Amino acid sequence: MRTTIRLDDQLLTEAKKLAADTGTTLTSVIEDSLRETLSRRRPSSRRSKFHFPTFRGSGLQPHVDLDDTAALLDRMEGLDGAN
Repeated sequence: MRTTIRLDDQLLTEAKKLAADTGTTLTSVIEDSLRETLSRRRPSSRRSKFHFPTFRGSGLQPHVDLDDTAALLDRMEGLDGAN
């Protein structure tokens, strides 16, 4: 659809520069910006809390780094000598 909008001169200059820098069109920059703004206005869907079930044990063990997947796998397989 074709339409006419009025933009602040400085804003238009910045949008054109962004389009040139990213190798896209001014239309794409304006559309993407508008989509992003509109998506932030939509109410986020409330998700119900999810409970991760645990089996055996009493939760997280001391000195376990959940970000270290290799060490975590070793510990779960009993390869690190700790039980």
